[in-house]
Amino acid sequence: MATRSGRLLIDCPDRPGLVATVAAFLAGEGGNITDADQHGERGHFFMRLAFDLVDGSTAEAFASRVRDLAERDGLTIRLGWDDHRPSIAILASRQDHCLRDLLFRHDIGELPAEVAMVVSNHPEPGEAAERRGLRFVHLPVTPETKAEQEQALAEVVGDVDLIVLARYMQILSPELCARWAGRCINIHHGLLPAFKGGRPYHQAWERGVKLIGATSHYVTAELDAGPILAQAIEPVGHRDSPDDLVRKGRDLERQVLATAVRAHLEDRVIVTGQRTVVFE
Repeated sequence: MATRSGRLLIDCPDRPGLVATVAAFLAGEGGNITDADQHGERGHFFMRLAFDLVDGSTAEAFASRVRDLAERDGLTIRLGWDDHRPSIAILASRQDHCLRDLLFRHDIGELPAEVAMVVSNHPEPGEAAERRGLRFVHLPVTPETKAEQEQALAEVVGDVDLIVLARYMQILSPELCARWAGRCINIHHGLLPAFKGGRPYHQAWERGVKLIGATSHYVTAELDAGPILAQAIEPVGHRDSPDDLVRKGRDLERQVLATAVRAHLEDRVIVTGQRTVVFE
């Protein structure tokens, strides 16, 4: 019989027997565990299980039994299937290096998603999208039209699975942050929580730091303060100018954003308060 691969992401209060409970459930469904990772802290338990399932029943029936398990045992469970390709909207501004990197990864099959659209407040990113036959939406914005542009943006993006801010240099309203909570990822060109806000490389140069970094995080109403998904660093020296820091930082930004997006798409992330558990 055909098999289908998936994963369960589990989040619940810690107690003895949780691993056995979930393993027994999968065994009873004819599932074979192919990878397992777990973590416990502060009385809470987190687990990611990848499995192969003999396709003897529909995905809907299996999902229903997973919901029954969650309700019966007080678990929060997220079910994902390997053959499901989530839809993403990529938002960018004039600096499009992160956008182009994500599109390249999509081109070569490294990004397990379908790019539904590219949206920008500038026309320049349109070339990279339209050359690939992707939908491009230009939504210019000024301080006076901010509210109207955000409304149009929300309507265009709709219910895509993930929104990626690939150096989209606009601050989202608290209302839009709440609407996109848990499905909107940003890249900040600084090693958070240091150097929040604008021109972080210039802030870092003024402080004479010896390491710069990039941080990818979920977007929240508090600027540059959402739960962190991925970070990376690069040594810098006293001879490096602010422009050198910007140049070195671009590589970090591309790497870190792609790492965060892939972790989210592969159901490797559980948010717990202001922190995240990111399974390797």
